[in-house]
Amino acid sequence: MKSTIILILVLFISTVYSVKDMMRKSIVFDKNTPDVFYCPIHKPTGMDKLIVKARPLKKLCEFEGKPLPEDYKSDCYQDVDESDFACKEKYRIMMRMHPPGSDDPYEPPARMARFINVDKEFYIMKIGDKEEKSQKKRLRNRLVTVNCYILIKKRINYKHYTYRIQDFVQ
Repeated sequence: MKSTIILILVLFISTVYSVKDMMRKSIVFDKNTPDVFYCPIHKPTGMDKLIVKARPLKKLCEFEGKPLPEDYKSDCYQDVDESDFACKEKYRIMMRMHPPGSDDPYEPPARMARFINVDKEFYIMKIGDKEEKSQKKRLRNRLVTVNCYILIKKRINYKHYTYRIQDFVQ
């Protein structure tokens, strides 16, 4: 009985999560039409059944995360074009179209600066991960080199002995 209830609860949570994720991913941008984005008109039931409407790119995240006006009527289902994800998508799209260092770089409005900070933190985190991985890789290569040296010079069976690199490095 308990396992049935738990199974039903897990299925319900996964269904809710997948619907939310589908709503997040429902903003579509096509490189062939750079001046428009596409958003759903009705509740999407699947990516193959998604009915979208083309809107100008300047309408994506138009209010930059601020509260929507009372008289505002969105063309997209559940104002998905004004969500936090929509603002992140607009920033990503604009950075792709106008990368830093190009003739026409993208200068985001002040309220979109929070996405720049998030990108900066992500970049720093990724650089740190790469350095850590390269250090581990170098150490692993040194261990392999030392173990191979032992096998060749002393003709010791590798399976019966374990050596640390500190034993050989002076």
